[in-house]
Amino acid sequence: MNLRIGFGYDVHQLAENHHLCLGGLIIPHSKGTVGHSDGDVLIHSICDALLGAANIRDLGYHFPDSSPELKGIDSKILLRKTICLLKDKGYSLVNIDSTICLQTPKIIDAIPEMKKKLARVMEIEVENISIKATTTEKLGFIGSEEGLASYAVVLIEKTA
Repeated sequence: MNLRIGFGYDVHQLAENHHLCLGGLIIPHSKGTVGHSDGDVLIHSICDALLGAANIRDLGYHFPDSSPELKGIDSKILLRKTICLLKDKGYSLVNIDSTICLQTPKIIDAIPEMKKKLARVMEIEVENISIKATTTEKLGFIGSEEGLASYAVVLIEKTA
């Protein structure tokens, strides 16, 4: 059995007149994520963890923010392409453990739908995806609502 662990991290600025994209959902809020793509920190951290576990570089290498074709792209597309890269290297995803760090809004009610959406994109079972949320107790750029971050750890297995 060949198992590999990957760790991913992403951060984006929050600003008015942007959508708050998290886990493939648009979350109602007065501020949203600023990014070249849709700024979905959860999906970006998962992609980086997957790419790192397979030792095939990182999100910026495969999907550079200098690419005009990727401007405003739905991060679920990037996740699907990342899963394809893993499959091409003979890996399958075992599970994900992730944490979203944001002060507001409270997203606990959105987490089950995020898990369903991500499970469909990655073609895995919902129970293999853990999504947690936390605040920074009003400390730092997250606490002052200037930005948000996400961490992800994944386990992949060599299948081919």
